[in-house]
Amino acid sequence: MIKFHPSSAMLNDHIAGNLPLSLSVAVSAHIEMCDQCQKAAQKLESSQAEQLWQTGNEEPVDFSDMLHDILAEQPEITCKAPNKPEAMIEVAQQHYRLPVALSIFSDLKWSRLGPVSRARVINNENEVRANLLHIGKGASIARHQHKGYELTLLLDGSFSDEKGSYHKGDFIFLDGAQAHAPYSEKGCLCYVVQNAPLYFVAGVSQVLNPLAGLLY
Repeated sequence: MIKFHPSSAMLNDHIAGNLPLSLSVAVSAHIEMCDQCQKAAQKLESSQAEQLWQTGNEEPVDFSDMLHDILAEQPEITCKAPNKPEAMIEVAQQHYRLPVALSIFSDLKWSRLGPVSRARVINNENEVRANLLHIGKGASIARHQHKGYELTLLLDGSFSDEKGSYHKGDFIFLDGAQAHAPYSEKGCLCYVVQNAPLYFVAGVSQVLNPLAGLLY
């Protein structure tokens, strides 16, 4: 069961087309996995469409003649569901199916730091980086913070940290004041967006800070 979702403000900005690509991809992929946010997105789309209609048409428009002509034609209507692209990726000998929003990023180059693998997805939004991040079975990332925000969309598997457990579809947004140490018992694949590098804050792991850029 998905417990963590985009904020109402972020969802509204996504529907309005006001989010940068890195965040819009995350919200789109989450909506694909989350029935609750699918319904919320549909309501927002209807609401925004109504607002645009009212703004652009202050005077009522009579469409009765147009509707009559359309109905008189009686066209043959066939319905066919659009084909959704699917993409499978392999990382650390595991196979995963990507959401539609991420399917164009299936041709990836992975780098590895111990049991953690990273593939760059988006790298052209100033300081923002968007990556696919894979944590191997029984592995963790040392306790760390960010100088900015970290958005994690859990695409498959599960992980936990000091604040709780997260499962497929969860949308976790942390600001720079929050530190955590993700651990995955069975392995997981995440889509991660960061606008600043991470830095390790616990004990001897701090010596790894020069390598932290591999996870940004």
